[in-house]
Amino acid sequence: MSQDQTDGGGSGTAPAGAELPEYAERVLDVADLIPPGRVMTYGDIAEWLGAGGPRQVGRVMALYGSAVPWWRVVRSDGTLLPAHELRALDHYRAEGTPLREASHRAEGHIPRIDMRRARWDGGGQAEAEPDEGREPDGPGDRGDRGDRGGPGGPGGPGGPGEKAHT
Repeated sequence: MSQDQTDGGGSGTAPAGAELPEYAERVLDVADLIPPGRVMTYGDIAEWLGAGGPRQVGRVMALYGSAVPWWRVVRSDGTLLPAHELRALDHYRAEGTPLREASHRAEGHIPRIDMRRARWDGGGQAEAEPDEGREPDGPGDRGDRGDRGGPGGPGGPGGPGEKAHT
């Protein structure tokens, strides 16, 4: 696993060796399927699973998301995850994720994801390539998910204003 996937960027961490809740495993399995250069929203994942909602997916990503390519699970408006913008931006640029440049009036001039072009609907799973630096172990591998925190935390993904994709 790459360093970006294993450094617990969030405030919450699961105890070492702890078994993940079934819903959390399902969310992380979907996040593992998202191909490089593409994204799904918190609401997209909840809709895909037919369970929970954007806030529940955001909570899973905040607690356990560092075990998967967390930067591919995003807010529905394409804004980057607060406090993780630069790390995520490095991933997006390396993977060729479509971005929209920020206006010069925008605070920090941080671009947004071009959701129209970057959003993945779950099709073409077999075409997804493993991340560079990750072993191609597939979405069923649980790895060390139970002992890492995600990039979220209070005010992180799935916060107020997050809406499911309809």
